[in-house]
Amino acid sequence: MREARHTMEEAVEDAAEEPPRISRGPSPDAILVRRTLAEIAPVADKVTSYFYALLFVRRPELRSMFPAAMDAQRDRLLKALLTAAEHLDDAPVLTEYLRNLGRGHRKYGTRPAHYPAVGEALIGALVRYATGTWDEETEAAWVRTYTTISQIMIDAAAEDELRAPACWQAEVVSHDLRTPDVAVITLRPDQPYPFLAGQYTTLETPWWPRVWRHYSFASAPRPDGLLSLHVKAVPAGWVSGALVHRARPGDVLRLGPPAGSMTVDHSTDNGLLCLGGGTGIAPIRALVEDVAEHGDRRSVEVFYGARSDHDLYDIDTMMRLQKTFPWLSVRPVTEDQGQLPDAVRQYGPWNEYEAYLSGPPGMIRRGVDTLRGIGIPAERIRHDALEGVVAVGGP
Repeated sequence: MREARHTMEEAVEDAAEEPPRISRGPSPDAILVRRTLAEIAPVADKVTSYFYALLFVRRPELRSMFPAAMDAQRDRLLKALLTAAEHLDDAPVLTEYLRNLGRGHRKYGTRPAHYPAVGEALIGALVRYATGTWDEETEAAWVRTYTTISQIMIDAAAEDELRAPACWQAEVVSHDLRTPDVAVITLRPDQPYPFLAGQYTTLETPWWPRVWRHYSFASAPRPDGLLSLHVKAVPAGWVSGALVHRARPGDVLRLGPPAGSMTVDHSTDNGLLCLGGGTGIAPIRALVEDVAEHGDRRSVEVFYGARSDHDLYDIDTMMRLQKTFPWLSVRPVTEDQGQLPDAVRQYGPWNEYEAYLSGPPGMIRRGVDTLRGIGIPAERIRHDALEGVVAVGGP
């Protein structure tokens, strides 16, 4: 095949954000790619296992770039392909999406020489399992698609290499256990870490090498350069469990570059409608701080959801902010009061608001449906989550 420049396999791992959808007619290549994906969907596990087998047999040195345990890796290829295929015809949006991925993949040690092998393994797996739809025209469409996507990503990585490190070392300076399974962790990066309120990072611990997870920043950028994360330990969560129960001041973590589009547009005076579920309150708190620091006086309405009052671990901070800023309203919502998205229906109207959602994927899906149902257009709804990826508190 022609030279291919990067892997689509890791896209979901770094892509906690989903590009907005734009309705356009599909291109011929997009039609063929989606047809292949529809065929292999029922045998996704076999496709991904075969893909990795081909990759590691042909390029055994690449195995060291992946986690020792591959269980969590198995379903990422198909999810990444589905995400990319869905947006093949949204060139400007897809390009920015892929550029973010390319920058983020530098932390894995990915180099241009790795990309052709990944592309060849991908094509090899598709040839084996897409027997009903595969032909020369389809293969050509996949080669063009993979080459275009990978070229965007590697170009973005090359540009980023001129101005930023592949990753940052960050020392734990404080560890505050708010509940038995939620910790607020403060980090000091080894060099300036530029980010915007509402964005997230990817993080690797010394206890689980090559296993990266997403966590949102819990504050706007601070003058002292410190970073704050809220982490919830979840069942079978390797990274989250280590951060909550094992991390201590002095430990050193690795951070990938900042990413995410859940940021405040300061060119408008629209109000902000914010839904934060569990540790999803972290980036919402950062957005409140950002509005305050810019001197804005627009309305900010925060709905803070949790299972019980005990799980509203940051409610004291949010209520202090409400007392400080007259334009801020904070409404705690626990499960005995109903689902968080449903609580929003009782208030409003929200026609002139920009909506922000952060929390578990299920909450975000319900929240988006609710907000669309009450008249907020999709382009004014922001979140950074894909199916299976939790913006904060992921495993």
